Amino acid sequence: MSGAKILVVDDEPQIRRMMRATLTGSGHQVDEARTGEEALEKFRAFLPDLVLLDLNMPGMGGLEACRAMRVGSDVPIIILTVRNAEKEKVEALDAGADDYVSKPFGMQELLARIRAALRRTPSSAESGPHRFDSKDLEIDFDNRRVRVNEKNVRLTPKEFDLLRHLVSRGGRPVPHRELLQAVWGPDYGDETDYLRVFINHLRKKIEPDPARPKYVLTEPWVGYRFATPGER
Repeated sequence: MSGAKILVVDDEPQIRRMMRATLTGSGHQVDEARTGEEALEKFRAFLPDLVLLDLNMPGMGGLEACRAMRVGSDVPIIILTVRNAEKEKVEALDAGADDYVSKPFGMQELLARIRAALRRTPSSAESGPHRFDSKDLEIDFDNRRVRVNEKNVRLTPKEFDLLRHLVSRGGRPVPHRELLQAVWGPDYGDETDYLRVFINHLRKKIEPDPARPKYVLTEPWVGYRFATPGER
């Protein structure tokens, strides 16, 4: 997707300059922020299509800024950080990030992650399901709407695409790699921590009892599957 509006948030001027030069050279519009507080102001004024957000900044940190941006917004957020421990990755994803890139990184890698984050699964795939209805769960795939116990539930684009792919497999186990590549893109496959976080979020939103899921089930050592009523 060329011509996207991208907000770059980093307290290091040289990194902002490098990313601005590369992103504008790829046809994107770029705005910058140095702190989490400034990022939120630019987020509301610039209305970006994607945010590149550093985790370590003075004042409001990246995690707090990410949570604030995620309230009421589905804009893709890619976290940039020198940290590489799984705990930090999970914290970033839990805060609402779509992806995570460790510094130092190559610009071609970052551009590939940006393309993947801006990628959107078509809202109505001809070969995919159109609806799912049960006593307590209704999914309208064409209009990307979910109702749980007759109340509307908001899913993020990644959560919705994950749910669509599971339902489309008709109760069959879906391997981790297939899910990652279907939802995040062909360059993914080993990021099982992404799935753990997003499946957990999905269960909290659609399951009557997230601790004892009846729809989104774990297939140990394989992946996940979506079980229809009576199919456990």
